[in-house]
Amino acid sequence: MKRSLTFSGFRLGLRLALAALLVGLIATSPVRTDAAPAEPLRIICFGAHPDDCELQIAGTAALWAAREHKVKFVSVTNGDIGHWREAGAPLARRRRAEVEKADGLLGVTTEILDIHDGELLPTLENRRTLTRLIREWKADLVLSHRPNDYHPDHRYTGVLVQDAAYMVTVPNFCPDSPVLTNNPAFFYFPDRFQKPNPFKPDVVVDVGPTMERKLDALGLMVSQFAEGGANGYEGLFPADAAGQVRRHKEVRDSMARRNAALADRFRHQLEEAYGSESGKAVKFAEAFELCEYGRQPDKAELKRLFPFFDK
Repeated sequence: MKRSLTFSGFRLGLRLALAALLVGLIATSPVRTDAAPAEPLRIICFGAHPDDCELQIAGTAALWAAREHKVKFVSVTNGDIGHWREAGAPLARRRRAEVEKADGLLGVTTEILDIHDGELLPTLENRRTLTRLIREWKADLVLSHRPNDYHPDHRYTGVLVQDAAYMVTVPNFCPDSPVLTNNPAFFYFPDRFQKPNPFKPDVVVDVGPTMERKLDALGLMVSQFAEGGANGYEGLFPADAAGQVRRHKEVRDSMARRNAALADRFRHQLEEAYGSESGKAVKFAEAFELCEYGRQPDKAELKRLFPFFDK
């Protein structure tokens, strides 16, 4: 009898463990909204550092991933000077671990290139690298910074992506990687810089359904946000548990305001895309501007590439 009770207890414990594992998987898996598409889109996003893609497009990426489209985030530098106290290989490893956890939560693929933070240049070698990455991903859609952004790594990431926008179709450039016969559509992330030209979105997406997931992902990148990254300072992230909870809430609220401000800034475009009443109700948005290089999609194709609009 004792042996039977022990075995029954073991089976009960096993069931409880499996149930807990299932709950954990559900909590961390991307939100499912639609059936798998017949031909999933393939989207590749280039950020200069391990946090740029997450800041700019995590909400939209999570929407794509929920529909089983394939999304990849590429950090063009390793972020190894992006902290006020830490630097070098230990910081690069820390940032890799943070961004891999964040991107896992979003349901996207991650790659970080081995280029030092602050040292990116628009070289031929780097042009070849980005061209190969776009080809290997068989991208329908490519997104990145504008080339007039404030940070040199951001600017040169934008330049490199622009330079690849035609070269991905040229067979004898990087002949070791299969050429793309269909040029992807290229888009920019938003910014507020006015010279030589301001950001003007062609697509504005309601990211309300995935905003909590985006905020959760950003919260995992403690080195960059809670601790302040390169412009942080001693004491910004308190040592005590209660202080850390307060700091995480400050960061989360700040990030939410960032996407709320984009919704307000581009309210007219939201009303056009979603209809007047629905557009007015959008709380959080992400926005993207079509690059004049690459494929120039019409409205029908824009709705295919960004399949989030009912109107």
